[in-house]
Amino acid sequence: MLFKTMQKSIFTYLLLISFFVTTAQEVHKRTLKLMGSRFDITVIANTQDEATNYIDLAVAEMTRIEKLISSWDKKSQTSLINQNAGIQAVKVDTELFQLIERSIYISKLTNGAFDISYASMDRIWKFDGSMTKIPSAEAIQQSVAKVGYKNIILNKTDQTVFLKQKGMKIGFGAIGKGYAADKAKKLLQSHNVQAGIINASGDLNTWGTEINGKNFKIAIKNPLNKNKVFTMIPIKEQAIVTSGNYEKQVKFNGKRYTHIIDPRTGYPSSGIVSVSVLASSAELADALATSIFVIGKDVGIDMINQLQNIECIIVDDTGKIHYSSNIKIE
Repeated sequence: MLFKTMQKSIFTYLLLISFFVTTAQEVHKRTLKLMGSRFDITVIANTQDEATNYIDLAVAEMTRIEKLISSWDKKSQTSLINQNAGIQAVKVDTELFQLIERSIYISKLTNGAFDISYASMDRIWKFDGSMTKIPSAEAIQQSVAKVGYKNIILNKTDQTVFLKQKGMKIGFGAIGKGYAADKAKKLLQSHNVQAGIINASGDLNTWGTEINGKNFKIAIKNPLNKNKVFTMIPIKEQAIVTSGNYEKQVKFNGKRYTHIIDPRTGYPSSGIVSVSVLASSAELADALATSIFVIGKDVGIDMINQLQNIECIIVDDTGKIHYSSNIKIE
């Protein structure tokens, strides 16, 4: 009788082992090109088939968003808004209307340092090695003549968007990938995916924890020394966006000019080579990171310190690292 009991116990134990082995979660990752950039989608799932299904859902969602916000697709609602600039208002989906509404809010918060109407800017600065001199002051001033978020007119009742000036355009290059990462995260959470990371070319959103229960840790590198990680940031249910301007640049009279341009003045930003922003969403972090390049290190950190649950790390062009007040690093 004892032997039979022992046999039964051992059999039950082996069944439990089998159950945990077959249902043990694993990390699954896919790298692909979306929205013209590299995307890395990581999910924690029980099987490869399950992970494939989840990642396919995320890709489909981000592809849908690209079609909605793309200014390259002539049939997109964003293109229709641009085509009707100075002519008439365009009725849009609630999703796009709210994205534009949030963008204008960030413009107000940053005094225009962030502005989706930057797409109206004339591309007079070249960062491909072809520039031999700085554009004239008149050309620079004229290049931003049609830029200005205050000329984006929203009608909430009719859900329409109107650009007041002919030739005016909007674009989501500064927040589109972050927004896509946020939407993919929300979709996967709605399908009970317990943990994952959406990395949209540096616009990164996370949820859950690693398999061992520990928070994800994100490495931050100094762009002036790419082989060295200067800090690790533990994050949970957060987004972090790192933007750099050290690859696209020109130098005249000993001064470095970068490809992130102040939409208010038409002059390129300077003094900063990298900005990392932690926030509740990649969309918000993306917009703020871009803004900090424009407004500068001191004003940028002061702004972040006044915002709740948002932190930043700035690397200036001398390689010095600056932190906002309440950031947690390891």
